[in-house]
Amino acid sequence: MLFTLLIIVLFRIGSAVPVPFIDSQVWQDWFNNETVKGSFLEYFNMLSGDAFSKATLFSLGVNPYITASIVVQLLTVAIPALEKLQKSGPEGQEKISRIVRYTTLGLSILTSYGYYLTMKNYSAIVSTGVFEMFVIIIAYTAGSCMVMWIAEKIDEKGIGNGISILLFVNITAGLTIRLLEIFLLIREETIPVIAAVVMMLAIITAIVFFSESERRLPVQYAKRVVGRKMYGGMNTNLPIKVLLGGVMPIIFANAITTVPQTLAIIIPSWRNTIEKYFTPSSPSWGWLYVLVNFVLIIAFAYFYNSISFNTIEIANNLKKNGGTILGYRPGKPTADYIQKVVNRITLIGSLFLSFVAIFPILMSWTGEMAFRLLIFGGTSIIIIVGVALETTRTIESEITMRHYKGFLE
Repeated sequence: MLFTLLIIVLFRIGSAVPVPFIDSQVWQDWFNNETVKGSFLEYFNMLSGDAFSKATLFSLGVNPYITASIVVQLLTVAIPALEKLQKSGPEGQEKISRIVRYTTLGLSILTSYGYYLTMKNYSAIVSTGVFEMFVIIIAYTAGSCMVMWIAEKIDEKGIGNGISILLFVNITAGLTIRLLEIFLLIREETIPVIAAVVMMLAIITAIVFFSESERRLPVQYAKRVVGRKMYGGMNTNLPIKVLLGGVMPIIFANAITTVPQTLAIIIPSWRNTIEKYFTPSSPSWGWLYVLVNFVLIIAFAYFYNSISFNTIEIANNLKKNGGTILGYRPGKPTADYIQKVVNRITLIGSLFLSFVAIFPILMSWTGEMAFRLLIFGGTSIIIIVGVALETTRTIESEITMRHYKGFLE
């Protein structure tokens, strides 16, 4: 725990280190402009803990590492060689990790160059020479690789998942100013603030409930005699989480729905059309953005679960170990039944994720400042709650393993 806290402190220090040849104040002033609201850049900034809008060393955050991990995970399904590596034990996993690192490096270079061009277009670069360009790109690439190293060190020696911990720290770091604004607003709009707080607590409670919910399929293992001992003959269950893909469907959907707003920033001539027809704050066409986001989250939930949850492999493992789901024959009938259950659970989980994602947008249409301040995005809420639950479970397992009663009791 102390190691994790030390790494978090160093990570936040790196998020405040400036990069040469950049006027961060000019970039921050432009970033606070209304044209950036609702774009992919604002979403990127939220995941970086406001480092992206300040043009600091860790501006790219964990996004290249997350993207590389997702790309390699998708390729393991499409490329048999990578799938074989993934199933070949620790050595194969190490090679997969190495591929993820090289992919992160390539994505960091591309993202750094795009970041440089965007700042150059909006006059945030003090000097635009070739040397200055290389220094800026190398600085952001090195910062991204350092964040990847920090995340892996947390996985190796710390508590919890490294990427999740860093996302949690970045998002919570951006809440300080928002909480201060809430305290200042409560004197003027007491009732709306209280109503917004109650809604937020209700949403957090629902997220905790759905995160912990699971469908348990009864599994019975046949008795078998090995030597003089008898094995099996016990009843257990196969748990299937309701939110099987976690926050990934929302992240994928947001990456697509925010592309038009980002194009409006890059190509100013498109701005009026996109702001009219495809922005959440549009008075007449905001429903189109909500509808597209709603459908995409459901679609990506099914897509992500299909590549991350292999029902055929689970059914084969049950068959090899002598396990059967009551009422279904081993093999294909069991796999079909598990797939049917997963499809139903995915529908319930994706509908809930869609509601959490669009609820802040619907509340912002009321025009109340309290709702805009407190409803800070479904992705943020799910990440914060999910990481908190995961870290708590990790700490409890460590305490149990060491027979330490500790402060949790």
